[in-house]
Amino acid sequence: MSTPVRKITLSPSRDIPFNKLLLSQSNVRRVKAGVSVEELADDIARRGLLQGLSVRAVVDQAGIETGMFEIPAGGRRYRALELLVKQKRLAKTAPVPCIVRDSGIAEEDSLAENVQRAPLHPLDQFRAFLALREKGQSEEEIAAAFFVSVNVVKQRLKLASVSPALLDVYAEDGMTLDQLMAFTVSGDHERQEQVFERLKASYDKQPYVIRRMLTEGAVRASDKRAQFIGLDAYVAAGGTVLRDLFQGDDGGWLQDVPLVDQMVTDKLKADAEAIAAEGWKWIEVAPDFAYGHAFGLRQLRGESVPLTAEEEASRDALQAELDRLSDEYQDADDLPDEVDERLSELETLIEGFDNRPVVFDAAEIARAGAFVSIGADGQLRVERGYVRPEDELPVEPASEPDADRDDERAIAASYEGNEAVTTAEPDAEPEEDEGLSPISDRLMTELTSHRTLGLRNALGERPDIAFVAALHVLTLKTFYHYSSDSCLELDLKSVSFGTQAPGLNDSASAEAIRVRHESWSKALPKESADLWDALQEWDGDSQAGLFAHIVSLSVNAVYEPWNRRPRAAAHADRLAQTVDLDMAAAGWKPTVDNFLGRVTKARILQAVSQAKGQRAADRIEHLKKGDMAAEAETLLADTAWLPEPLRTPGRAVEAEPAPESVAEQTAEQSSEKLPEDDVEPAAQNDDAGADMIAAE
Repeated sequence: MSTPVRKITLSPSRDIPFNKLLLSQSNVRRVKAGVSVEELADDIARRGLLQGLSVRAVVDQAGIETGMFEIPAGGRRYRALELLVKQKRLAKTAPVPCIVRDSGIAEEDSLAENVQRAPLHPLDQFRAFLALREKGQSEEEIAAAFFVSVNVVKQRLKLASVSPALLDVYAEDGMTLDQLMAFTVSGDHERQEQVFERLKASYDKQPYVIRRMLTEGAVRASDKRAQFIGLDAYVAAGGTVLRDLFQGDDGGWLQDVPLVDQMVTDKLKADAEAIAAEGWKWIEVAPDFAYGHAFGLRQLRGESVPLTAEEEASRDALQAELDRLSDEYQDADDLPDEVDERLSELETLIEGFDNRPVVFDAAEIARAGAFVSIGADGQLRVERGYVRPEDELPVEPASEPDADRDDERAIAASYEGNEAVTTAEPDAEPEEDEGLSPISDRLMTELTSHRTLGLRNALGERPDIAFVAALHVLTLKTFYHYSSDSCLELDLKSVSFGTQAPGLNDSASAEAIRVRHESWSKALPKESADLWDALQEWDGDSQAGLFAHIVSLSVNAVYEPWNRRPRAAAHADRLAQTVDLDMAAAGWKPTVDNFLGRVTKARILQAVSQAKGQRAADRIEHLKKGDMAAEAETLLADTAWLPEPLRTPGRAVEAEPAPESVAEQTAEQSSEKLPEDDVEPAAQNDDAGADMIAAE
């Protein structure tokens, strides 16, 4: 005979006036956690009490009910109601839904209610936010209702918009929340699913790998092309921007690369037409030019438009204010925000007065041209006033040749050792004449030979004048291209880079050299004939600074397989030691384009082991070459690691020695910790939002 199942009886529910309720000492919750009482009170005021209180009747010593009820489970809800009563938003006698318990242990009721509550799955929260959005609530309204920031709501909605197939995988614990966050970078469901399929075959499933796969081929918003056309204009033209709401993305990625290229071309063309209207003979346009593209061309020396009396007074007033603020806060550790902002504003305004537009002679413009490109900062770069050799005016002779002279001079130069010897076959000395006649070429040669030796001797005894003379001729050849204006046979060669390294023209060093060159160019006189007097008037520091700049342009430490120069390379090392060259501080970082993607896997692993330790190298050893190079770029980003050719001898390199086999392998070739998982703090610091959807 079977035993009948005993039926359970549920505790009755009833409405109890608020002033008949009181907190119980049996409530096991002692530590504050989750949504604050204030936020819970606002939520109850908005939508009512969604979950009743669990209460027990209070009895006296004789066991008789007193009419009061204590609350072992639901204390936070009671405090929220109490706050509403104090704020006079709820009546003291307002009925409160309660479950009246009369059996069991009060502490057990409190513990069971808190322990047995199942937290809401994050995906359910994402979908709940999406449902509210689809029913007409704005992101701001949802954020206000659940006491979270608008950005958190946007993140939740973004997660809910991932491909349904991937959301199902996440619901079945087939991927982590961090991985799901990474998939939100792209809104293309088909693309997301393609990357997920690729991820299945990959050993490394880190979030940054997913982001890289989704954005490969896209243009960074920080790219100078994107900055040049502007993000708003790109979006208005129908372009798509991939954004990452869960970590810094430098503005995102521009997905439509052909559109970016077309917009860059169109804008450069329009800008070039405006420059061409100035009357230049030729205009060359490109997003970027190779470093040294203006070598061999003479740059015109225009004149800056002078300041008017009113502009001069305005500049002086700005400079006075800048000096006053600088003196007033020179000893301050931290500048007030308004002062710092004003100082920056003053410097910008003064720079605008100092960098006046340059005016060129109309005749010079007609035979010169300009280069139009994009600068490293994404702004239009216009390099005006370059004259090609074929467009130079013919050089007129200093004096007319003697009309009575029938024979032309034949001069040949030969070198014996380090001495330049000039031989000539001049005309025979003319017959004696009663009147004055020109000095014969032969006699002129003999006399000037004596003078040349005299000048050599005198100059050799005057180092100060010799320095100015050398500076004079080198300046002529660097800034004026008139070597015939000096009697010194000194030459200056500046190497042009036949093989252009990626980003060479936009490197920090190239920009610094360009700015310094333009600064010296503005300081020099326009006419070469005035250069000697100008240099003599300069102080020693100015002369030395110009000399250092010019000499620096002659440095050639480029490795050329067809021109082995071991002693020159050794001298480059000594020079680097002397000037304490640090290429990492100069802005060079290893990337896929400039190094990692162009060497063997062994060299990539060697670089990572030297900079981050062997464990980090072991973590990426299984990857394919392209993926390994990309991950190595991330690992080495802020390490100041440099490959051998860029290191200055004597500078310490914190390196973990590579295995002998790797060293041997790399010698035959052409030449710790991984980043933390991508976790969005905002996704973690508001667990309250999920709790509130489940229950109050």
